Amino acid sequence: MSERPADPAKAAVRRPRLANMRLTPGARVTAFAACQQRQVALEVRIMAILLSVNVGLPKDILWQGRMVHTAVWKTPVTGRVMVRRLNIDGDGQGDLAGHGGEHRAVMVYQLESYRYWESYLHRAPLDYGAFGENFTVDGLPDHEVCIGDRYRIGGALLEVTQPRVTCYRVGIRMGDPQMAALLVSHKRPGFYCRVIEEGSVGAGDTFVMERAGDGMTVADVDALLYLPGHPREQLERAVRMPALSEGWRHSFAALLAAGPAERGNAGLTGAAAEPPAWQGFRDVRISATHDESKSVRSFTVEATADEALPPVRGGQFVVVKLTPPPPRLPLMRSYSISDGSTPGRYRFSVKRDAGEGSRYLHDEVRAGDLLSISAARGTFCLGEGQGPVVFWGAGIGITPLLAMLHELAARRDVAPRMVYWVYGARNGDENVFAEEVAGLLARLGRFKRLIGFSQPEATDLIGIQFDVEGRIDVARLAALQIPEDAHFHLCGPPTFLSAARSGLRAAGYADANISSELFGTLDALRPGVTSTAATLPHPPKDEANEGAVVSFVRSGLTVHWNGHYPSLLELAEACDVPVRWSCRTGVCHNCETAVIGGQVAYSTEPLEAPAEGRVLICCSSPMGDLQLDL
Repeated sequence: MSERPADPAKAAVRRPRLANMRLTPGARVTAFAACQQRQVALEVRIMAILLSVNVGLPKDILWQGRMVHTAVWKTPVTGRVMVRRLNIDGDGQGDLAGHGGEHRAVMVYQLESYRYWESYLHRAPLDYGAFGENFTVDGLPDHEVCIGDRYRIGGALLEVTQPRVTCYRVGIRMGDPQMAALLVSHKRPGFYCRVIEEGSVGAGDTFVMERAGDGMTVADVDALLYLPGHPREQLERAVRMPALSEGWRHSFAALLAAGPAERGNAGLTGAAAEPPAWQGFRDVRISATHDESKSVRSFTVEATADEALPPVRGGQFVVVKLTPPPPRLPLMRSYSISDGSTPGRYRFSVKRDAGEGSRYLHDEVRAGDLLSISAARGTFCLGEGQGPVVFWGAGIGITPLLAMLHELAARRDVAPRMVYWVYGARNGDENVFAEEVAGLLARLGRFKRLIGFSQPEATDLIGIQFDVEGRIDVARLAALQIPEDAHFHLCGPPTFLSAARSGLRAAGYADANISSELFGTLDALRPGVTSTAATLPHPPKDEANEGAVVSFVRSGLTVHWNGHYPSLLELAEACDVPVRWSCRTGVCHNCETAVIGGQVAYSTEPLEAPAEGRVLICCSSPMGDLQLDL
């Protein structure tokens, strides 16, 4: 029969003897220590020994001309230190979106992995903390430790919650930009723990298992998300693990919902859109043009002698390729389809502004001319449900909403949905498609409308042409008595979208029921990079006059690829095109981008291929002219 000594002093005497035992890393052994006063066997399930506690506070470092706020530089501490619910005393994180928090309070990495990387990378012995970990341990290998395992270490009790999410900062710390991918592909990520009981720890303490976890190892869980092949039975098992952090369970749930796919990873990117009807561009003929107002002109296009244009979803857009005379480069512009209800025909509508593309269309393109367009694409589409739907737009943001209204009106085989039409314009002259909208609403039968003019003219009649003076906000929507289960579709300028979405959330509408479409570039994602002044996209400083032509379509920028940049990501950054990334090595898929036309070559093959029609710009370069949805 074994017993735990009641005298803390005697336990302290035993700790060095246990810590000095030579354990095989990761082996689950039974150790016995003889009490000097009484010959009583003390049975302990020793899993590992804590070699070093490492902490570090965030600091700014210069990296590739950018300032990065990071706490990846961890250094060993002497003596004992308190492990608390959200952190270790003296430690911090520079990017709380990706690191830290309750389920990522303590990061663990293994001595055996240190030795592995020193050999693989031909490096001299590395200092503890080199991988950004809080605990350097002898034992606890990723292929044995399971999610949900609980360990007593010193006065603290920890629970394993998830593998490390690798990002570019570990590559900065190690001086090797490929480390994020290597940690995953070699199945040596390390892992995070949450703190069940706070307490002090110090080098020499032993890890004692108090409860076994759910049976899926850290290495298995990491591979299930990041590497090709996502067996359904393992995904189902993973989403049921209560100890696994919420973000990882959501990723596995997304993979389950997406089902088997030849390419792509819904766990990292969300559900992929349906592949476009064709790649690249095809010629179409402008069958008609129509001035909707003094500043908005519609262009209706149809196939030339080729196969008729396929059906489109309301809310989708096409990329129009304009070819002004040389030496001007082609212009690529995205325009929402304002009406796709006529078989074989698309109509898109363009507001004349200072942009080169809109001026070219208004001034130089006429009925009968040929244009090149991409296939329709985009996920801002009308759902299949039968609940109430709200179309809320501002300015030229009306175009995709109008296409959805056409789609609803064409659905004769289902009961009509309750429609709320909310639209803001400056005055009656800019209330484009007013008669068309009124006709479609009348066909639908069940509707309420709210039209606001911010600067009405004297001839604008309230109650007839518009309903309220001023900008429409959530408070003014109250008059429509929109039910809580309504689905909102928002489209307009960024300031409008931000105010509308935040107002709807504050009013109690679920975020899942709010869809929006933004004209222009997406928000950048550059974790850890400190804020810089917003700069409009522009050609790079070392702009070339020859080479493959790369078009960043959302940004309205076309430049030559001159080979000076390791990847399309770095070219985009040199042009101040907003981009999204985290690992920069083909792991996280944050940089995954839709290709309008063209092909890429990978300098480093991604761990898992992106979805069809998409590329990872962090590790690829163009194989010829290329058009990206950036």
